Amino acid sequence: MDIPLSPMRRDERLTLSKAGDALTLNDEVFDFTDLPNGATLPRSAINSYWFAGDVTRDEAGELTVPVILPHGYNAPEETRFPATLENVSDGPVVLPIYETPEPEPEPEPEPEEAPTEESI
Repeated sequence: MDIPLSPMRRDERLTLSKAGDALTLNDEVFDFTDLPNGATLPRSAINSYWFAGDVTRDEAGELTVPVILPHGYNAPEETRFPATLENVSDGPVVLPIYETPEPEPEPEPEPEEAPTEESI
């Protein structure tokens, strides 16, 4: 199975896993086992907003399932311009990161203690 990713700015995140010809997107299973070789399942026939286009099975039986890749406002380039996931294995699918983490703020320096009468 190949999964072309279509990046889109969204607040909702996506978890994705594969089992045979089925994809699970955020705990909802979509099984494409019955799609015959050479056939196309139109995007409009799939009841989910996570699909970015028609699902196709080529004559050799290989599925192509376009999926929307949500990302945050500060997503890195590899998330905003993702490569197609090719020959995806069964199990959890690793997606590009949602957004670049904000850098940790640097700790403020400790204030110097004012001299006390005893130290003068």
